[in-house]
Amino acid sequence: MRQAQYKIEEETIKIKLPEELDHSNSTDIRKEIDATIYSGKVKNVEFDFSETSFMDSSGIGMIMGRYRLVNPLGGKVALLGVKGNIGRIIKLSGLHKIVGESEEK
Repeated sequence: MRQAQYKIEEETIKIKLPEELDHSNSTDIRKEIDATIYSGKVKNVEFDFSETSFMDSSGIGMIMGRYRLVNPLGGKVALLGVKGNIGRIIKLSGLHKIVGESEEK
């Protein structure tokens, strides 16, 4: 299974998420993002869901936690490439009300 891919551009860490975002990999992704934020290199987080077809509640928790981490820094969280089941999960959880959602990649 493909792992998450990370790229830093200016003050943003961009994460291309794997096909499945669940407890087994959301913990590793969270640790990578947090280390980058705590290093002072970034304050914004972009999650690219373009190749993700499954997400459980740990994915929602990971996104919420990164929002709580960057919001006091003046940072933002954006969700890119959201579609299908992932979009429904994000809307049902209310996550779309606090983080940005964009069709752009």
